[in-house]
Amino acid sequence: MGMVFETITLKNAGDVANTERGYISEQEVRKTTVNALVDTGAFTLVISEEVREILGLRIRGTKRVTLANDKREVCTVTEPVEIHWKNRDTTLPAIVSSGWSKILLGALPLEDMDLMVDPVNQKLVGVHGDKIESYIL
Repeated sequence: MGMVFETITLKNAGDVANTERGYISEQEVRKTTVNALVDTGAFTLVISEEVREILGLRIRGTKRVTLANDKREVCTVTEPVEIHWKNRDTTLPAIVSSGWSKILLGALPLEDMDLMVDPVNQKLVGVHGDKIESYIL
């Protein structure tokens, strides 16, 4: 299977919450649209320092991770990021990897948005079709 890239929009979740509370306008929400590598071997969203700065995300701590080449690295963890793909979205912290410029869309956001990789067509598809049910827990 080749590499699968998808266009996603990332938003500062704190800004989105402040918009909902009426503290800032929708135009003030920091966001960016990126071409992300869909990586089912990555556990979460991995962003570059440049994207972290664009979104204005604060650092919440660090996490020790193991890279695909078995190298261990200590990465920073950000405050929550909203991830939007077509009609689906999820919110979670991001990992900032030093020296890595690609955005990785990992297993946790894929699972939460009910997505999987279609290996034949090399694209993301809904696990249960294109319709997604919205629900409140």
